[in-house]
Amino acid sequence: MAGVMEHCVMYPIDCVKTRMQSLQPEPAARYRNVLEALWRIARTEGVWRPMRGLNITATGAGPAHALYFACYEKLKKTLSDVIHAGGNSHVANGAAGCVATLLHDAAMNPAEVVKQRMQMYNSPYQHVTDCVRAVWRNEGAGAFYRSYTTQLTMNIPFQAIHFMTYEFLQEQLNPHRQYNPGSHVVSGACAGAVAAAATTPLDVCKTLLNTQESLALSSNISGHITGMANAFRTVYQVGGVTAYFRGVQARVIFQMPSTAIAWSVYEFFKYILTKRQEERRAGNISHKTHPCSEGR
Repeated sequence: MAGVMEHCVMYPIDCVKTRMQSLQPEPAARYRNVLEALWRIARTEGVWRPMRGLNITATGAGPAHALYFACYEKLKKTLSDVIHAGGNSHVANGAAGCVATLLHDAAMNPAEVVKQRMQMYNSPYQHVTDCVRAVWRNEGAGAFYRSYTTQLTMNIPFQAIHFMTYEFLQEQLNPHRQYNPGSHVVSGACAGAVAAAATTPLDVCKTLLNTQESLALSSNISGHITGMANAFRTVYQVGGVTAYFRGVQARVIFQMPSTAIAWSVYEFFKYILTKRQEERRAGNISHKTHPCSEGR
């Protein structure tokens, strides 16, 4: 639920981010800020255009985040017990976030490829199935994981920074680690903003690998851009140093509410589920110790 809410609520901003990271001089160059870009897309391409590809994102986000949070919680506890004798360890939090990212991206990468191709300006794909068939037929199954290593290269430091910042802020704002919606929202938003700003250049390269833009391909001898090093060189050749930071505003604006939503929804469900388990456990104990239970 946390993953689906995170991606779906902020999806139009994610569409703008993809457009602003585009190496094509038109129409990305005319987007001065996020709100103007969103308004232009809706006005010139239709009100629902920023939502194209939402269904594949929602489908991938559920299982991807289930693996992500389950792995994180398990490893965080295990590593904290080893490193810090059960206490909170920033090293354990960062390491757990890195491993969780491996599982998350393995499940989410094909959805990311389809989503970003459908978000691009003048995208020929109207439906998810059209995009999946075209990519499979023209580029092969490997195209769905062409950006996987770059995605990991970006997301491992992103998630390490993200989890360490979130857990650090929780220590300051919510030291007793109780369910506190305000602290979850603030910590999540700040963690997302810091991590997003720091990893924007890698996100630009990931977008290029996923979309394989014609402008970049025309200057690339191999015909397809593969690997992070190749993507980094291509971005620099086409747009210079400033191209690495295209869409940073949209990325931060997207990640702040996204991570705030993800953590607040996750912590809410975690609180509800664990509370029910504790009540059930307490009920069983009271039943066993009740005098009438012994007679029965």
